Amino acid sequence: MRARQPRTKTLAWTSSALATLIALATPAAAQTESPADFYRGKTVKIIVGFGVGGGYDTYARMLAPYLREQLKTTVIVENQPGAGGLSALNRLYAAPPDGLQLMLISGIASTLSQLVEQGEVRYDLSKVGHLGIVSASPWMWLGGQQSPIRTAADAMKAGVQLSWGASGQIDGTADGAAITCTVLKLNCKVIGGYRGTAEIALAIERKEMDALYVSDTSANLYVKSGQSRPVATMARTKSRFFPDAPSIFDAVKLTPEQEWWFDFRSTLDALGRVLITTPGVPTDRLAFLQEAVRTMVRDPALLAEAEKTQRYIDYRDPAASLAAIERVIKAPTTAQRAEIKHIVLSKY
Repeated sequence: MRARQPRTKTLAWTSSALATLIALATPAAAQTESPADFYRGKTVKIIVGFGVGGGYDTYARMLAPYLREQLKTTVIVENQPGAGGLSALNRLYAAPPDGLQLMLISGIASTLSQLVEQGEVRYDLSKVGHLGIVSASPWMWLGGQQSPIRTAADAMKAGVQLSWGASGQIDGTADGAAITCTVLKLNCKVIGGYRGTAEIALAIERKEMDALYVSDTSANLYVKSGQSRPVATMARTKSRFFPDAPSIFDAVKLTPEQEWWFDFRSTLDALGRVLITTPGVPTDRLAFLQEAVRTMVRDPALLAEAEKTQRYIDYRDPAASLAAIERVIKAPTTAQRAEIKHIVLSKY
């Protein structure tokens, strides 16, 4: 007859097996947490790489309460100005991939910086979590209300010098000015250090600066406030705010090469304001964020507010956002890429 196993050993084996099963089950249980459960009770940041009061800050603060409604969580806006938004983007790229930090970036500046391999760049836009383009529009050349420079032709006259206000070296304001000055062979200075377009518009009003290259949504605010006036629309597409402002393609007789440059620039400008999150966010959580943004931009209340404030929503989905950025990066030839790099990084 087989001897009975001691009871203490049986209990020990049972406890050990139970502990093993619990250990194995715990990660699986954690993985079943839905994205909605994850966000509930947490705080999501929308980071803006520019100062308070500019176009990106205004858009982010308009979007925040509607995104909060979709995520059922707290959403705050945090301004992190520096290097035309690149400093904040570099930090976001290296942040934990939890989906709690979003950023409203300049698709223009961030894409161009990557294109020319600017030294400060520590990110790859093909690897971030794309949530879509929320706003895109033509860009404008603005001048002072009392300035004698009323047209692009005026700026091309001998002896005329223009000072363009800018934030970072590549931030839309600086590189847009640099390309405009180069293509039209203007005598220019590009003065950086401003915390955003609102400060530059104020500098123009004070006659400290002569010109600003800016999106038409921001331009509309500065023109309506009396701080500046439109000189030209820097695209073939007319601005909804300034239908009478001449396109640079009509204002000046351009060579085919000059047309290529302005077409390239306007394609870049059309990237607009892109909402992203960190690389590596879990797939289901990223999809949840993308759907939240997609639903948010269709909210009638948001669209009504955008219409009222004339901060329009021009949404393109994440796939379209990524594809547009990749097209711009691949568009220039090797020689054109070298020339772009020279113009935006060292010429001015």
